[in-house]
Amino acid sequence: MTIAIIGAGIGGLSTALSLERAGFDDIRVYERVRELRPLGVGINLLPHAVRELTELGLRDAVEAIAATPRRLSYVNRYGQLIWSEARGTAAGYRWPQLSVHRGRLQLALVEAVHERLGAGAIRLGHRLTGLDAPGTARSARAVFETPGGEVAVDADLVIAADGIHSAVRALHYPDEGAPPGNGLTLWRGTATVPQFLDGATMIMAGDDQLKFVAYPLRHEPDGTVTVNFIAEQRADPSRAETADWNRAVPIAPVARLFSEWRFDWLDVPAVIASAHELLEYPMVDRDPLPRWTFGRSTLLGDAAHAMYPNGSNGASQAIIDARTLANSLATAGDADEGLRRYEEARRPATADLLALTRQQGPERVMVLAHERAPEGFADIEDVIPAAELQEIADGYKRAAGFHPEALNVRASFDARADAREEAGRP
Repeated sequence: MTIAIIGAGIGGLSTALSLERAGFDDIRVYERVRELRPLGVGINLLPHAVRELTELGLRDAVEAIAATPRRLSYVNRYGQLIWSEARGTAAGYRWPQLSVHRGRLQLALVEAVHERLGAGAIRLGHRLTGLDAPGTARSARAVFETPGGEVAVDADLVIAADGIHSAVRALHYPDEGAPPGNGLTLWRGTATVPQFLDGATMIMAGDDQLKFVAYPLRHEPDGTVTVNFIAEQRADPSRAETADWNRAVPIAPVARLFSEWRFDWLDVPAVIASAHELLEYPMVDRDPLPRWTFGRSTLLGDAAHAMYPNGSNGASQAIIDARTLANSLATAGDADEGLRRYEEARRPATADLLALTRQQGPERVMVLAHERAPEGFADIEDVIPAAELQEIADGYKRAAGFHPEALNVRASFDARADAREEAGRP
């Protein structure tokens, strides 16, 4: 089977590696940029995604460039603890949670694709301009604009992993328009700062009006820590819709928004002021779709279900998509049945998760604390009962597919017989 993957991001590269693992070898990845560079900021890979990377034989390579958070704590804008829970193996998972720079992870996946599928498996400078995948055909044709002119590629299957601005999605849904926002502006950056708490805790502070997130990416030899952080504010409603998103912005005005957020254990404005660079983003997602698959083409990752970052789950869900698709294709009687199984498994699940992120996901505990005790509290259980906090945390894990009791015993997505043994590596 000839397979063309559109997009060399985390979703597309994970798909190529998952398909190779499942026994497919005629795979090409087509990427519009002419050079892959380690762009972006930090992301979290939750245990269900790390399980899949383990089964792909990539865990050691990713762990070598990642930090391993062992706790997640939610606090209000006064630094008072709302909820805290263990993460990764400290929470009873068989796999850790990993925090890694998105660009470094992407390059690690590129290296693995080259090793397993050959140096020519990734074709750069290919911008998709057309796709013909009629429902009655057993093949598809993708058309690309390249530096050398137009190129047509015939494949038995085309997988669109080309992100929130997916060209393939736009071809199938031409009237959809730009991704809708929820009125929040995010600023993302990295900074090297003194270690806070135990050095292995991810913190989320604030509420639905103003929020700050930080977690370690790398521990430095001098005892400091390089963190990834996100500062978030309810946007000015007069802001123009044509704002130039994903751009570097001045740091000082954002730090001033958090000028009073100096906790005993973390100086939030000092972290922001120490940023190496600050990038601005809108909080946007995509509405759920009634259909992902058209003939011999299908959507994957953000192209299928871009969602708010509440819960730190976007990259993890793309990896789960990739593994589910590869397993469905490898175990079904034909490609059409494999595509049907993939969409049946993933489209409803991601639609439910997308709806939950629009309700703040697990970060809802911060919203409730602010609504019920805007000036702070002496005891969080006077504000939110422990059982309610626990259910919010557990409900999100169940919806996202990484509740430890279920994940630890779930059958492998790997069609290879030795997957179970490998997945259980401590």
